[in-house]
Amino acid sequence: MNFLIADTFTASFNRLAGPDQKAVKASVFDLQMDPAGNGLQLHRVDNSKDPHFWSARVNRDIRLIVHRTGDSLLVAYVGHHDDAYGWAARRRIEAHPRTGAIQIVEVRERVEEVAPQTTFDFTVPPPPVGGDASGPPLFTALDDNALLSIGVPMDWLADVRVASEEGFFALAAHLPAEAAEALLEYAATGRLAVPAPVPADPFAHPDALRRIRPIADQEELAQALAFPWEKWGVFLHPSQRALVERSFSGPARVAGSAGTGKTIVAIHRAVRLARENPKARVLLASFSEPLAAALAKKLLVLAPETGGVVPRIVTASFHGIAEQMFQLEHGVRPRIAKDSVLRERLAAAAEAQNLKGFTERFLLSEWSNVIDAWGLESLDDYATVQRMGRKNRLGPNQRAHLWPVFQAVRTTLAAERYTTWAEVFGGLAAALARRPSKHFDHVLVDEAQDLGPAELRFFAALAPATADGLFLSGDVGQRIFQHPFSWAGLGVDVRGRSHTLKVCYRTSQQIRRAADRLLPTVLRDTDGLEDERRGIVSVFDGPAPDVMAFGSTAAEAEAVRGTVDGWLSEGIEPREIGLFVRTSALVPRARAAVAGLAGEEQMTTAPMSLAKGLEFRAVVVMACDEGTLPLDERVADAADEAELDDIYETERRLLYVACTRAREHLLLTGVTPTSEYLADFAHA
Repeated sequence: MNFLIADTFTASFNRLAGPDQKAVKASVFDLQMDPAGNGLQLHRVDNSKDPHFWSARVNRDIRLIVHRTGDSLLVAYVGHHDDAYGWAARRRIEAHPRTGAIQIVEVRERVEEVAPQTTFDFTVPPPPVGGDASGPPLFTALDDNALLSIGVPMDWLADVRVASEEGFFALAAHLPAEAAEALLEYAATGRLAVPAPVPADPFAHPDALRRIRPIADQEELAQALAFPWEKWGVFLHPSQRALVERSFSGPARVAGSAGTGKTIVAIHRAVRLARENPKARVLLASFSEPLAAALAKKLLVLAPETGGVVPRIVTASFHGIAEQMFQLEHGVRPRIAKDSVLRERLAAAAEAQNLKGFTERFLLSEWSNVIDAWGLESLDDYATVQRMGRKNRLGPNQRAHLWPVFQAVRTTLAAERYTTWAEVFGGLAAALARRPSKHFDHVLVDEAQDLGPAELRFFAALAPATADGLFLSGDVGQRIFQHPFSWAGLGVDVRGRSHTLKVCYRTSQQIRRAADRLLPTVLRDTDGLEDERRGIVSVFDGPAPDVMAFGSTAAEAEAVRGTVDGWLSEGIEPREIGLFVRTSALVPRARAAVAGLAGEEQMTTAPMSLAKGLEFRAVVVMACDEGTLPLDERVADAADEAELDDIYETERRLLYVACTRAREHLLLTGVTPTSEYLADFAHA
């Protein structure tokens, strides 16, 4: 008998208290060992229209809802007694007559019975759910065949046909997720998803595999139950699955805005590649150590440690893997020169060369973004390099005067046994490129938008020049640490092998729309690839972000405290709340706002730059004051007009990253005068 679990079960399991979760785990294990349910007091759910729903008694109050047919047992839901029985009474599980995919469908007439009167005014005859006179219907151009082809259940066709933009999200909450997402995509782009072939096994359809996971054995069940909050890493959208399973003849990239699942695609690809070749070694790298640790944790959701897959997948930060490779190459750790050291050496070299007319800020910026970033070793190199993103044009004479300073700094650093990260990456890239054998069979890089030139060269040299050798995942809209440059110019040409994800799973429609106002509608990289922000759809609705300005930090703290306390009272766990500020120095301001609240130590308080890769049900972005966003000291440090433009742009992107960590609730606060960026949210 096939044993399966649904995402509706993992979501409901997540809402239970710790002791109840332990009891549920034991019951699910028992059920897997004995599908007959002996000892679990199985009873048919009599008030359900689906005769295959059964309840299993976990304890005095908790009931497990399972769906039993002749050849499968699906764990569908768990909850307190009345909640569990009510859930089963309002649903049926069946193969869709057109797509062939197994679906968990709300029974149309039962929805009418339980719908709040203020939400649906059921007169005689009852108007369809989602109908709204305030706007024209969205889907009148789609006939029944088209609606059925994307998985709309038969008894919901009339509701879809009259749904307006205002009423659609009320309707979408009742539809199978694949149907709701296809309708969202149609509303945003005018394109209807191409249906997948009808499989012989309804549980094998791509739409079913997103919601329902087959469980092979106890070890796999233990993994699934150990990480219930990671269910989005297990259930893939068909567009994501296509990128996971596809083979690419050269370097490839997946792009998409925050929350579209780029990281999940990279993780699934890593596991898939390791499983297909039992001898393959896979590198999965991300920007920072915390992100690399998060990748390692998510890997365990997909592949048990004892399965032989995880040990062959190395997770590391960009600097972490470079440091390991440097030690293999040289036998020692690199001694990295900090900015303070570079400032001193640049100032000394400029004085020794009697250089006039260039500020200390300009020299450090030119060194970091041009000389060091590109590994320039001669005046000829400097004379011909394209200074991407720098409008302070330097003629041949100016570069000739500057070069001796930079050359002297490079010589001094080498004499003092200092190096830089760009030099580490560049040196390793040159060494690895000469070697026919590689340390890894596949290299996957997350947060690739923040790779510098030397880092990209390093990963390109680390990866074999074979099919599926190099895969990059990133969002240009979240680039906050690097100037733009041409990947193709460094031999990493992803044109024709670049794909953009358009469905956002993490962030509500309201939060995503508001955050998107911080960025241009179309983002174009140096190689001409466009990231089109239009046409992106979120799969769920929620409250609009709140933007508040206060006369003092004390008033701000009081309001934040009240909001967070309200979230806690609604059932949001402390660990599901994040508070972000612009700099580390402002973190105490965020911590003070929640001091004394239940579970405050479990809440994340951090600078915006550390928000990458995280997600929370509720987020506060605090201290959005004038002079903080954009940060005055960064503005003052701008070396030229282009760098100033880039600073304003990256400050916007920092705020975008922080805001898009929120799933359901977002609050932005500041002390007047507040950041100019908050005006974008006021018009969202």
